[in-house]
Amino acid sequence: MKEDPQLSRLLKDWQVNEPLPPRFQERVWKRIEAAEAPGRETQSWFAALFLRPAFATAAATLLLLAGLSAGYLRANHDAAHWDEQLAQRYLTAMNPYAAEKPLP
Repeated sequence: MKEDPQLSRLLKDWQVNEPLPPRFQERVWKRIEAAEAPGRETQSWFAALFLRPAFATAAATLLLLAGLSAGYLRANHDAAHWDEQLAQRYLTAMNPYAAEKPLP
């Protein structure tokens, strides 16, 4: 490329009189931090996903259903255990000489 002396002189004399946009430095530092920490992009993507109402509603519904299912299964297990214990106690109360299996 040819060097243009007139252009060089013009660029040396050129001065910017416009002020910087508001919060310019803050935005520059945020972009630098984002470039240095690529893991944060994943976090912001994940957070942005949960900020969508449709996805957040679906996720909350799935978590609620999972919690209800787990609670139902646990309650069903506990109820079966109690039924077994009460049946054993009833038999023992009706016939004290019956062979009693040890209660857990």
